Amino acid sequence: MDINEKVSALRGEMEKAGLKAWIINGTDPHQSEYVCDRWHARRWISGFTGSAGTVIVTMDKALIWVDSRYFVQCAAQIAGTTFEMRKVDGPEASSPVDFLAKEFSHGEKVGISAETLMISAKNRYNAKGINIQATADILDNIWTDRPQMPQNPVTRMDDELCGLSPIQKIENIRALGKAAGEDYHLISSLDDIAWTLNLRGTDIDDTPVFLAHLLIGPDSVKLFTPKARFTDVTPDCYEVLPYDAIEDELATLKDVTVRLNPDRINMRLKNGLDKASGVKVSEGREYSTDLKAVKNEAELEGMRIAHILDGVAMVNFLAMVKRNEYDFTELSIAKALSDEREMEEDYLGPSFSTIAGFAEHGAVVHYSATEETDKVISGSGLLVLDSGGQYTCGTTDITRTLLFGEATQEQKEDYTLVLKGHLALAAQVFPKGTSGHQLDVLAHQFLWQKGMSYFHGTGHGVGFRLSVHEGPQRVSAAQGTGAPVALQPGMVISDEPGLYKEGKHGIRIENLVAVTEAMKTEFGQFYTFEVLTACPYERDLIVKDMLTQEEIDMVDDYHRWVREVLIDMVNEDAKQYLIEATQPL
Repeated sequence: MDINEKVSALRGEMEKAGLKAWIINGTDPHQSEYVCDRWHARRWISGFTGSAGTVIVTMDKALIWVDSRYFVQCAAQIAGTTFEMRKVDGPEASSPVDFLAKEFSHGEKVGISAETLMISAKNRYNAKGINIQATADILDNIWTDRPQMPQNPVTRMDDELCGLSPIQKIENIRALGKAAGEDYHLISSLDDIAWTLNLRGTDIDDTPVFLAHLLIGPDSVKLFTPKARFTDVTPDCYEVLPYDAIEDELATLKDVTVRLNPDRINMRLKNGLDKASGVKVSEGREYSTDLKAVKNEAELEGMRIAHILDGVAMVNFLAMVKRNEYDFTELSIAKALSDEREMEEDYLGPSFSTIAGFAEHGAVVHYSATEETDKVISGSGLLVLDSGGQYTCGTTDITRTLLFGEATQEQKEDYTLVLKGHLALAAQVFPKGTSGHQLDVLAHQFLWQKGMSYFHGTGHGVGFRLSVHEGPQRVSAAQGTGAPVALQPGMVISDEPGLYKEGKHGIRIENLVAVTEAMKTEFGQFYTFEVLTACPYERDLIVKDMLTQEEIDMVDDYHRWVREVLIDMVNEDAKQYLIEATQPL
């Protein structure tokens, strides 16, 4: 079936079920950002391959809402189909929830898969007067070759590398729950489960997690996932039960209080709890989320090592590119970087799909090159190269904007404005209790002064050999739901301002940084950032006269550090590039 035929078939199933609309939010039963093939429903129905977006199909409309990262990409991928794009941010912003509330204000039934509808989302629909129906997934009736749920083997990380054993982490979770009067902890967030048990998997591309639910009780720990995973790992402090047994298990609970995150627990699990006797629900973010966000010293050291290894690969790669040994396209240059990372024995794979956008493609924030769009890198232009790796001891995420040929004055000035914001955030000293929301303006300020901006977040948390996007901390103009999260020592975040001029060029500069203590004065405790990423900036794009002496010193000091830590590790034919790329401004 083509896209239009799929939409038509879906409408047939909607009619049979008495539904006036069907929602596809693109997530899985765990509210994962990236999903395995079975839950690529949004991609299957619409052809849009981005990582975020909401599809709503009614009897006469097929709509998809995306954010500013995907405006250009989505418009291109749905062209010629029955789908229409809507924007969730920017001057033409609209909301899928508001659309449903307006279109179906008389109790018409709106359907969605119960597995992909989280408790909090259902509450938001209900609050708008939408008659949401959490049902079995009717896509199963038309998606005849839908992939099965994966059950790949898991691996156990060494407790010394993780800093704590699973039982120590479980006891910490129990202690926090006990203080709040909670008996059980229901966890469906995949990176939380992997972190708590020091396990890693391969069910989802680029994210080392496995599909499971975890139920921690006062004297039991039950992991709901296929037992076939444990070919080389012996479960120790937890019992392994079938993945689908979780709903029935929850129904057996009696007279207890269960802690759960309504943003990460789906309605199928909630139905199981509703069948239990005398169960009280305590809602809140998983304790494990806050615990894993603050890296312990073993995890931080692992992250530092991972970034040095990644820096070696980046410099070897950049040296080869600068030597002009090969003709590249967007796809082939991404492959060349991947090949370089694979030279390191501790490299496990990418932490996300590499973004390589040349010239006008760089203005597409999360551009993904395909065989059809693959652009030859020739002549003069900028390449936005956003990539990362999973290593045995940590996760990396780095963006560099590379110059090919000669730069225009506009490109140089734009790059330098982005660099100034990048440096300002990295250098900031801030008092304890400060959130990333409060710091976001630092990265935007120089662009704003010129009447320019960018609309994606400035910084996201990064996991320890886990998700490249990890909460709850972030640096963003948007506050999101709930109270802003204060930055704490041990938290790792990205520092990645950018600038995107449609049809011309894009620029983004990204390092990962760790929150660390700066000083303690009569005004309290102050924090700052330790830079983890080790890779030169693009010196030929820096307008030195636009930098203050303090900013010049920052760039020179950073480059000196990069040279010192990498010079003895990079290839012989990369040493000269590294020396030249890190010369004082």
